[in-house]
Amino acid sequence: MNDQPIAVVLAAGRGTRMKSDLPKVLFPVLQRPMIHWVLDTLSRAGISKQIVVVGYREADVRHELRERPDVQFALQSQQLGTGHAVDQCRSLLSQHTGPVLVVAGDSPLIQADSIADLLQKFSSGQYACLMGTLIKKDPTGLGRIVRSPDGRFARIVEQKDASPQEQAICEVNMSTYMFSGPDLLWALSQLDNSNSQGEYYLTDCPEILLKAGKPVDALPVLKPCESLSINTVDELGLVESKMIEMGYSAVAM
Repeated sequence: MNDQPIAVVLAAGRGTRMKSDLPKVLFPVLQRPMIHWVLDTLSRAGISKQIVVVGYREADVRHELRERPDVQFALQSQQLGTGHAVDQCRSLLSQHTGPVLVVAGDSPLIQADSIADLLQKFSSGQYACLMGTLIKKDPTGLGRIVRSPDGRFARIVEQKDASPQEQAICEVNMSTYMFSGPDLLWALSQLDNSNSQGEYYLTDCPEILLKAGKPVDALPVLKPCESLSINTVDELGLVESKMIEMGYSAVAM
């Protein structure tokens, strides 16, 4: 059915800060490539249909996931930003009318109940986009969720662009998005790369939809552990320690 939820998992990057030629999503976390933890969690949350965006050493990622029958692949041959990555799924999403969850493949501590809560809220409304956010005591370095006086989502502001008042906001963007399929594809078509990096940013899509009069909101359902993603070997160690503390084991959950 075209209205069942689909997940897009961003897994195209090399992860140069890991100081290895291995694709970042294939780094072992508790003896399993980290992307398996993400895909397993999505399945437990009720999202079995999954699109993995591959790029760097894509053949290795495809080979690792070869025994996952519900996984499809989209190729991002050039690294032109997160919005560009999701846009490479356009042909796979063109007939999709239901929700599309977008998450990062380097976040093995993503939680099934958080995704399920987000999906339930999304399904109960008529949202174009619903972001999963986190209340973080120390939000340093993360994009802040700016809300209107009545509490509605207004925009995402990156720390370098935030005023002192905005920097005091503790609700942060964790790159966990749920879109209506048609609204996502429309918003992606509106992106431009007129920024310092020359990239197409998925973070621009919620504001594009809001300015078009579409219903957009942010739901602070994510847990503190979900703020831990992996960009360096040190961060990998922190995530492993947290997973052990939470009772994870190398056996698929």
